[in-house]
Amino acid sequence: MSSFTAEVYQNEYLPLGGAEVNAIVTVTSAGGAARAGPAAGAGARRPPDAAEIIIIDTSGSMDVPKGKIKAAREATSVAIDCIRDGVAFGVIAGTDVARMVYPDHGGLQLASDVTRNAAKAAVAGLQAGGGTAIGSWLTVARHMFGTRAQDRVCHAILLTDGENQSESAEELDRVLDTCEGHFQCDCRGVGSDWEVSELRRVASKLLGTVDIIADPADMASDFRAMIETAMGKATRSVSLRLWTPQGATVAFVRQVAPTIEDLTERAAAVDARTVEYPTGTWGSESRDYHLCIDVAPREVGDEMLVGRLSLVEGNKVLGQALIKAIWTDDQQLSTRINREVAHYTGQAELADVIQDGLEARKAGDEATATVKLGRAVQLASESGNDGTMKLLQAVVEVDDPATGTVRLKREVADVDEMALDTRSTKTVRTGPGGA
Repeated sequence: MSSFTAEVYQNEYLPLGGAEVNAIVTVTSAGGAARAGPAAGAGARRPPDAAEIIIIDTSGSMDVPKGKIKAAREATSVAIDCIRDGVAFGVIAGTDVARMVYPDHGGLQLASDVTRNAAKAAVAGLQAGGGTAIGSWLTVARHMFGTRAQDRVCHAILLTDGENQSESAEELDRVLDTCEGHFQCDCRGVGSDWEVSELRRVASKLLGTVDIIADPADMASDFRAMIETAMGKATRSVSLRLWTPQGATVAFVRQVAPTIEDLTERAAAVDARTVEYPTGTWGSESRDYHLCIDVAPREVGDEMLVGRLSLVEGNKVLGQALIKAIWTDDQQLSTRINREVAHYTGQAELADVIQDGLEARKAGDEATATVKLGRAVQLASESGNDGTMKLLQAVVEVDDPATGTVRLKREVADVDEMALDTRSTKTVRTGPGGA
C-alpha cells in the first residue's frame, strides 16, 4: 500500500470583499509496486492485480514507409517482455475493425515465459492494411479487460499513425464514455499524419498521456517506459474528495503538474457538500493540483475552512489537506501573491496560448499566431520551462524572450509543430528561489 501526503500552498489572507480562494495542493505517493517477477524477495511489496493491453495500428498507412510497421512489431515485443509474471495481458491489431492478436479469442492471458513468447510470435506476423477506427479498438479492449476494472489496475497503450477516418467524432465520443473508468490509456502518434486533438481527447478521457514518436526508431524505448511505469503502479484508483461549506462554489479543480488536466467537469457528487474527482492509478510520484473556490465575503478577522481535500481509494482515506481563508484589512497580507499559485496560473496560460497560436498559424492568421506564440515564449522564459522553450524555438525565431518578441518561421517541420502542440500541457515546478 502506498502512503500519501498532501501539502497546501496558498495565501490564506483575503481583502475585505474578497471571495476567491486559490490553493496549490502537492500530493505525493511513496511506495510504488514491486516490478520484479517471481524472483522478488519474500519481503517485496505485493503489487495489485493488473491487466495490460497493447493496441497497435495496422492500417495501410503503417506500411508507408515499411519501417513503421516493423518498428511497431519490435516495440510491442519489447513491451511484452516488460510485463511481469501474473499480469493479464493481450494485444489488439487495429484497422477499420479490431482484431485480437493474442490471445486470438476470449479474454486475456496471464504473463509467463510461455505466454510472452506466444504473444511475440503472434505479433511477428502483423501486416499493414485497412483503415482506422480507434473507437472499435477501444471497444474490444474494454471487452477484453472484462468486468474486473474495479479490482485490478487496467492499462492500455494505443499507437496510431493516422486520423480516425473510419468513424465519426460522435461515435468515438460515445465509445470513450463507455470506456471511462474501466481502464487508463496512454496514446502515442507516430509520424506526422495523425491528429493531436483527437489523441489528446482519448488520453484525457481515459486518464492517460499523449505524445508524439517522431522517429519510429524511438518506439521501442517509449513502449518500454510506458510499460515499466504501468508495472510500477501501487494503487487501483485514487480520487480527490473535496468538501466545501454551505454557500461555497468550486470554480475549478485542475491537475497542473506534471501535466495540465482540467478535472472540473469530472466531479461526481458524494453528498450535498462533497464531490470526487478521479485521478487514476499511482506509483511513487508527485502531482500538483490547483483548486479555486468562491465563497461569500466575511468581516475582518473572520476565519473559514474553505475546503477539505481528501485522497481516497474506495472508502479508505489516504491523506488530507485543508484550505483556509482569513479576511484582513492589511493590504500587505492580502496582496501577497503565493508563488506556487502564480507559477501554475502562468503554466496554464502557457498551454492555452501555445494551442491558440498554433491554431491561428494553421488558419493563416499570422498576426494572432505571432502574439500568442510570443506570449508563450515570454511565459516559458519566466518559468524556466526549458523543454517548452526548445520546442517553441523550432516554430518561431526568438528576438527577445523577456518581452516575447518573436517572428514566425516560414518553414516548420510538421513533427516539430505537432511536438509543441502535444507537449504544450507539460509543466515545470517552481524552483527553490521561486518561479
